[in-house]
Amino acid sequence: MNGFPQVVWDEEGERHALRWRSESGSPPPRRVVLVGDQTPADQAYRWACEGTALLYRGDYQNARQLLLAMGRRADRKPRRAGKPTSAPPSAAEAFHLHRQAQAQRARTLGMLLLPVDADHSLPLRRAPDVALACREAYGPADEAYAVSLRELLGLIGAHEWRKKGVPIPALGASIHPHYGVFSPVRGEYVDLVAQAPLPAALASGAPACDIGTGTGVLAALLAQRGVRHVLATDQDPRALACARENIARLGFAAQVEILQADMFPDARAALVVCNPPWVPARPSSPVENAVYDPDSRMLRAFLDGLAAHLVPGGEGWLVLSDLAEHLGLRTRDELLAAIAGAGLQVVGRLDARPRHAKARDADDPLHAARAAEITSLWRLAVRA
Repeated sequence: MNGFPQVVWDEEGERHALRWRSESGSPPPRRVVLVGDQTPADQAYRWACEGTALLYRGDYQNARQLLLAMGRRADRKPRRAGKPTSAPPSAAEAFHLHRQAQAQRARTLGMLLLPVDADHSLPLRRAPDVALACREAYGPADEAYAVSLRELLGLIGAHEWRKKGVPIPALGASIHPHYGVFSPVRGEYVDLVAQAPLPAALASGAPACDIGTGTGVLAALLAQRGVRHVLATDQDPRALACARENIARLGFAAQVEILQADMFPDARAALVVCNPPWVPARPSSPVENAVYDPDSRMLRAFLDGLAAHLVPGGEGWLVLSDLAEHLGLRTRDELLAAIAGAGLQVVGRLDARPRHAKARDADDPLHAARAAEITSLWRLAVRA
């Protein structure tokens, strides 16, 4: 199997194997049992908790129901006897506990596997046509493989978003995200870039830059606002393909140049925009790279390199949520010190409250932090 990781199991006295696919990078399970339409949810959940993967044979819709039943069992809160004796966790401790619980839930539910044929089709009854969704994520079909049902549902959902697009009112159009590229469903950061006053230095003909362009939404917005030349960079091949497709669809290919680069292009700009991951923690899957940034590496790289990439009078726009501050993962003083230490000064700031549903969900474990969250566009200039 070309050296790829494999899922291996015994069936009727013979050893069988399938290529293992996992976008999160999880290793193939060591133990695999065959399950089907008659497998009780309690038994399936026990096996999954013990680290045994379940390779499903039977009806696709029944497999989905089994996954839902396993999810309900994973979400049951343990009963606690007596009164709690320890103090409630701090915001940072609550965040880390929440992440641990999320990771454990993902590992457990990821144990329900489906076989996929070499043409990206599902050999299950009542199975949908998933070939295009799988091809968009994995590339051309080459051999049969096994994948977790949970990941497959993510591929299907990403395909639907890509097909119908995400409406962006500030653009008056939709952005079509690819699998593995962060979707611009949180509109407040887009609105901030639409409202901020463009620096006068753009009149010099110097370009604007969009660092970590992702879907290309901010580069497109700058082009719509009349910026004649935008350099949009990313290092992820999926993001580059996604941005090129969106920019072409919106008619901005003559204004926006998509470049593969780690952070800055080899140019000085009148405006450099960056919306880095806002939580300094380790991502657990590729798509989380847009949210979680260990040790604030991208944020610090942007600040430390900005001054050297601005023309006189140019500005850097740092678009950043303060959720990390409310979680106790980064302080406002640390952010301001990083700005000053990079030889920069704040010349203006625009703020926006989040509009996403989690900010209003009192049952969310991080509700207090999410309810207080503010997304800001920091206008930065080289300190005189």
